[in-house]
Amino acid sequence: MGEQETIRVARRSVEVFNAGDWGAVEALLTADSVYEEVGTGRTLRGARENVEVLRGWKAAFPDARGTITNALATGDTAVLEVTWQGTHSGDLATPMGTVPATGRTVTVKAAMVIEVENGKVKAERHYLDAAGMLAQLGLGASATA
Repeated sequence: MGEQETIRVARRSVEVFNAGDWGAVEALLTADSVYEEVGTGRTLRGARENVEVLRGWKAAFPDARGTITNALATGDTAVLEVTWQGTHSGDLATPMGTVPATGRTVTVKAAMVIEVENGKVKAERHYLDAAGMLAQLGLGASATA
């Protein structure tokens, strides 16, 4: 598979999340896919587990949307720079407990490293600014503190 196809598959992973199309998310993942959410310390194995966590993000931020600002690939690995935006209007389940809705809007920068195999996402490492997100929600130290 060429690098442009790798980028296309990686971009598609953000597009189907934005649309909340969980069937398309699951279809885009290999059955044994691994998703590592570096900012939260969470690692997910398998398409179904991944979909459930993504549903949780969308439930907490129903208007969540990722905007891809840069994309590059080498071989079967793509790197996306993404800006995530959304309003925290639902409970957010985290590895450390549930965060009740704050009503605040957040903008979070992230990088996603996505490995593609046979046109599907095999592995993803999502480096998101969790501390910055928590600060915007009023739950962490301010970046200027």
